[in-house]
Amino acid sequence: MAANGVDKPSRWRRTTSIEMIVSGAIGLLASFVLSIEAWRLAADSKATFSCDVNTVLSCSTVASTWQARVLGFPNAFLGILFEAVVLSISIATLAGVRFPRWYMLATQALYSIAILFAWWLFIQSFFVIRALCPWCLLITITTTLVWAGLTRINIHDGVLTRRKGIQDFVNYNTDWYVTGLIILIIFAMIAIELIPSLL
Repeated sequence: MAANGVDKPSRWRRTTSIEMIVSGAIGLLASFVLSIEAWRLAADSKATFSCDVNTVLSCSTVASTWQARVLGFPNAFLGILFEAVVLSISIATLAGVRFPRWYMLATQALYSIAILFAWWLFIQSFFVIRALCPWCLLITITTTLVWAGLTRINIHDGVLTRRKGIQDFVNYNTDWYVTGLIILIIFAMIAIELIPSLL
């Protein structure tokens, strides 16, 4: 490792960092769009959004619910916070920076809250609100991808565990099959809900 905690990133680490940067950037963009739409809705409760396609795909329907403002303000603001933090770490990791263990543990905890929150919102939209927001769905998927990338880096570096079996599971990219399965399930649920409304 070079001075100042910087080393030359391996191909494995570089690929994971790039995936996190792309996913985080898309999630950040979606959060910005949703935050703007939230301001529009606050100004006009009858406002329609650009992503209002039908009764199933409707951002304004989701944004009008209490689930969209769990802490009293639009959830999109939290998305901006989470994505900005992880984007900074991803770019630094791509450059070869190694952060202290306590810092990566804190980030892992923060983003674990983010992914649980994103999944909870998806479940609420699917089963309770009965409407899906395309931008929210995009955030759910990108948050899943970023969390998977962050977790694999922290396992690879021994931040979360030093058990060889778990580290090998990540080092041989087997964990991406699990991530892919989760995303496939999300897409399948979306299709189940969306297809009948398009027929």
